Amino acid sequence: MTQKKATTWYLERVLFAIAGTFSLIGLYVGYFLTPWGLALNLLVSLNLLLFATVRFCPAAYILSKLGVPYKCEGKEASV
Repeated sequence: MTQKKATTWYLERVLFAIAGTFSLIGLYVGYFLTPWGLALNLLVSLNLLLFATVRFCPAAYILSKLGVPYKCEGKEASV
């Protein structure tokens, strides 16, 4: 099984990159500054679960309006 090199960043991939970045920021803030920074990880997790279950995500809505393409053409998320 071979993997093709991804040349296009699809919406789902961008969402995971944003979620990972915010999760790392939340861990950094929670460890070094205040424990309330861990609340950012909770919000990221809830947003990922929301997108996985009902395919709605505020970030997906914004990214789709900015022109980031979906992985599956014709099956756009209900944003």
